[in-house]
Amino acid sequence: MTKRCVALRHVAFEDLGLFEPVLRRRGYEVEYVQAGPHPLSEQAWLDADLLVVLGGPIGVGDIDVYPWLGDEIAGIRLRLGCRRPLLGLCLGAQLMAAALGARVAPLPNKEIGWAPVVLTAEAASSPLRHLAGLDMLHWHGDAFDLPPEATLLASTPMTPHQAFSVGVSALALQFHAEVDASKIEPWLIGHTAELRAASVDVGQLRESSALQRRDMQQRAATDLLNEWLSVVDLDGRFA
Repeated sequence: MTKRCVALRHVAFEDLGLFEPVLRRRGYEVEYVQAGPHPLSEQAWLDADLLVVLGGPIGVGDIDVYPWLGDEIAGIRLRLGCRRPLLGLCLGAQLMAAALGARVAPLPNKEIGWAPVVLTAEAASSPLRHLAGLDMLHWHGDAFDLPPEATLLASTPMTPHQAFSVGVSALALQFHAEVDASKIEPWLIGHTAELRAASVDVGQLRESSALQRRDMQQRAATDLLNEWLSVVDLDGRFA
């Protein structure tokens, strides 16, 4: 039976990356929807078998400039309330935290570059265990408090709350486990203004991306998503 994944995208190059072939192998049809110009209806937020909210250069604090973010947060809250499978990546994770009532605020400095995450004890029995010891791409200027009903799964020295789950049906990752390091160039182009403002050396970031252990990252991303989907797909029940 074909399943449907809706990926809510904010900029074209921040896509499902390494996660997309996993989804297609598991029988999902993948549909990208552009956030902003093409808002999802309440029913659309609920109908997808899996909904993924992807990253982007705007933030929860920009809601006055991009008022449709309020509708996005409301849609996320609706899906969370119905315990339908939901995955948030970077901005998506921040929007999930906001939907759960947690504070989202700017960091003193942006966290951009490759570095490992520190997994919590709870993560040892979660799909995130596959990321242990591997560098992940961090690219964010905001951070969120941990929602009251969430389980913390990962952190970094700069960002104490890097990943959380809510039950088994909702997973939020502040970092980019989905990114293929060999396809970093569109990020360097698309985020050039942000990189310059943050005094990030583009050449150095390109070089560090080229040095990543792509085979291990791909295997970890595949194992992470497969394990999480095996739980949320179980007999069509969403716990």
